[in-house]
Amino acid sequence: MAELIVALDVQSRAEAVEKVKAIGDSVGFYKIGLELFTAEGPDVVKAVKDLGKKVFLDLKFHDIPRTVERAVRSGGKLGVDLMTIHSVGAKAMIQAARMAADEFGPNGPKILAVTVLTSLDQADLADVGIVGRTPAEQVMAMAKFATENGAHGLVCSPKEVGALSKALKAGTLFITPGVRPAGSAVGDQKRVATPAEAVRDGATHLVVGRPILAAEDPVAAAKAIRAEMGM
Repeated sequence: MAELIVALDVQSRAEAVEKVKAIGDSVGFYKIGLELFTAEGPDVVKAVKDLGKKVFLDLKFHDIPRTVERAVRSGGKLGVDLMTIHSVGAKAMIQAARMAADEFGPNGPKILAVTVLTSLDQADLADVGIVGRTPAEQVMAMAKFATENGAHGLVCSPKEVGALSKALKAGTLFITPGVRPAGSAVGDQKRVATPAEAVRDGATHLVVGRPILAAEDPVAAAKAIRAEMGM
């Protein structure tokens, strides 16, 4: 069954802890990204873990293999459950990330490769020199490359997850941002789907931020999304 991850897109440890406590048992998995981690560092990861929650550390590592290996190892020591790398980091980097994750055994962090950010469309790809491929084609190419070299799964648009889940081996994780409940604002995402659509197409984890954090009643909002997911 798919899991709901709430994106803690806030600016401080205190605010993050407040949000997690307010949502309570309705959500057991939280994403900590660049904004919050840069502001608070490892302490915010420890704070969320101390509340009994799983952590998706979304820092999108892209560096030389040795640096990424050490960064993944540091994340493993913090007890994070999911971590992201950029698939364009090349074979040796992806393999180094997986090797470091494997040091923590079956309960260690799972390595997720970022293919094409959900904020990008065809014009954006052309701007950075990727021509002759649609976003879906680029996602597929990078997804196959990353999983063949050790990534446990992918971060991908819900618009591509259906094709990926059919093309890649069983057990691959599919983490989908760009999920918006029916009728909610799209925001800065360009390739979106509802929770029900994403789960139907094979998503294993759904990342939702503003529709829960900015809701008048975050608990009710989380429960409504879980209901859409069939949880």
